[in-house]
Amino acid sequence: MERIHMNYLRDIIYRLRSGESERQISRDLGISRPTVHKYKLMAEMQGFLETGKGLPGIDQLEVVLGPAPKPPLKPSTLEPYHEIVKKMLHQGIEMTAIWQRLRDNYGYTGSYSSVRRYVRRLRPTNGEDAVIRVHTEPGEELQVDFGSVGKLFDPKCGRLRTAYVFVATLCYSRHQYAELVFDQKVSTWISLHKRAFEAFGGVPKRVKPDNLKAAVLKILVHDPILGEAYRRMALHYGFLISPTAPAQPQQKGKVENGVRYVKRNFMAGQDFADIGFANQHLKRWVYEVAGVRDHGTTHQAPLFLFGEYEQAALQPLPETDFELCEIRRVKVHPDCHVVIDGSYYSVPHIWIGRELDAQIYERRVEIYAGQELISTHVRLRGKGRWSTRMEDYPPHKADYLIKTPQYCRRTAARLGPATLQVVESLLEDRPLDRLRSVQAILRLEETVGAERLEAACARAVFYGDMRYRRIKEILNAALDRVPLPEAPVVPVQKSFTFARPSSEFFEPVGEKSC
Repeated sequence: MERIHMNYLRDIIYRLRSGESERQISRDLGISRPTVHKYKLMAEMQGFLETGKGLPGIDQLEVVLGPAPKPPLKPSTLEPYHEIVKKMLHQGIEMTAIWQRLRDNYGYTGSYSSVRRYVRRLRPTNGEDAVIRVHTEPGEELQVDFGSVGKLFDPKCGRLRTAYVFVATLCYSRHQYAELVFDQKVSTWISLHKRAFEAFGGVPKRVKPDNLKAAVLKILVHDPILGEAYRRMALHYGFLISPTAPAQPQQKGKVENGVRYVKRNFMAGQDFADIGFANQHLKRWVYEVAGVRDHGTTHQAPLFLFGEYEQAALQPLPETDFELCEIRRVKVHPDCHVVIDGSYYSVPHIWIGRELDAQIYERRVEIYAGQELISTHVRLRGKGRWSTRMEDYPPHKADYLIKTPQYCRRTAARLGPATLQVVESLLEDRPLDRLRSVQAILRLEETVGAERLEAACARAVFYGDMRYRRIKEILNAALDRVPLPEAPVVPVQKSFTFARPSSEFFEPVGEKSC
C-alpha cells in the first residue's frame, strides 16, 4: 500500500493534537479511517501527540516510518479488457453486471473486487446522499469561495481583464469579506485570507473552501507539495482546513453561495471605472447592504450577530505576520536557472533537468531539493530579470563569463611581456571568438608555472605562431627551455604573377565585341 505524503502525516498529527476525531480527519483529508488510525497509533508510540512540543520534522518521520514501500509491479487483470470495460461503463452497466459479463462472455477469471477497483480508477464514484444542514457555533467555521465575475478594467495594463471575487463568510453570523482580483494564484489566495482575518479582527477555528472548481483550490487542498504554503499558513494562524469536495453537496454546511450573491446583488447592472473603484464600492456594500440585511436563514442581520456573538469567539491574530506566499515545483533548465513569475534564478549546475521546490516569500526566494536548501535569492519584481551566482555554473562555463578580455589582459601583463603580446594579438581581431583560446592559454600557468608559460609565449611570438595549440606543443616538447636563435625568423613571402597578360581580359576603350 502506498504511504501517504509526509506533509499529510504532519497535518494528521497537528489535527490530533487539536482534538479532532479520526472520522473528521478522514473526511477533511480524504484518507481512510483505518489509515488515520494506523498513523495515530504510531504517533502515540513515538510521543508525537504530547502537547508543548513542536511538530516532528520530515526527516524525523522518515526515520520512524522507514523506507517507503515499493508500488506493486503486477498490472491489473482487467488491462486486456480495458476497451470492453469502458464501453460497458458508457452504456451505464453496473459493476456487478460488468463482472458477470466478463466472466460469461470473455472468460475473465478475476474477482469482483478487481473489477470494482479498476472501474473506480476509470470513473470515480460520486455520492447521492441527502444534503444535511450543519449548524456551527460562533467562531467555529469560515467558508471561502472563489469565482469569475466578468470583465473589469485593469489600470496597470490599460485593458479589460477577467476578474474574480473572493468571498469569505463566517458560518454563524454570515458576515462576509469580499474582494475583487485578477488572478487565482496561490500567493493571491493567501494574501486574501490574511486581509480577511484582519478585517474580522480574528481567526476562526476552521476554514472550509466551499467550491473546488477553481484550479488554485484543487492545488491548495489536494497537492501535498504545492498546497504546503496554505497548510503552513493554517499552522501559523491556528485554523484547520476542511475542504468541501466537488459534487459532494452533503458536505456543504451552508447553502448560500457567496459568489452568486455578490454577482446578483452587487455586480449585476453595475459599470465600474476600474477594479480599484469596484473594490471601494464592494467594501461599503458589505457593511451597508449585505451586513444589515435580514438573512434568509438566521432572520437577523449578519453584522449584528457578528458584533454580538462571533467576533469575541474568534481566535486572536498572531503577533507576527505570515511571510510565505507560495510553494511551487520548478525545473532547472540547461542554463542553470529556474523560472519564477517570468524571472530567472540560478541553482548549482548539478541539478540541471531536476524538479525542485521553490518557496516564495515577500522579499526572498528559497529553492529546495527535498528538505535541503540549495539556493537563496532576493525576490525579483517584474519579468525578464536575472539573479545569477557565477559559482552555480560549471567551472569551464563560469570562466567565460568571469574572465573578460580586460581580465585576461591584466593577468597576461602580470605574467610577462611575451604573454601580454600573445593575448593582445589574439584579442585584437574578434575578441569574443578568441576569448576561450586566451583563457586556455592563461590557464596553462596552473600546470607549468608563470616562468615556463612566459618562455613558451616568447618562442611562439618569435616564430609568429601564437595559437593555443602551438603554445601547448612547445610546452609538451619542453622547447620553452631551448634558447631562441639570435636572428628572428622572417616568414617567407611568396610572390604571385599572372600567367596571361591583362589585355586578354579587358577590351580597349571604344571597341565593342560582336
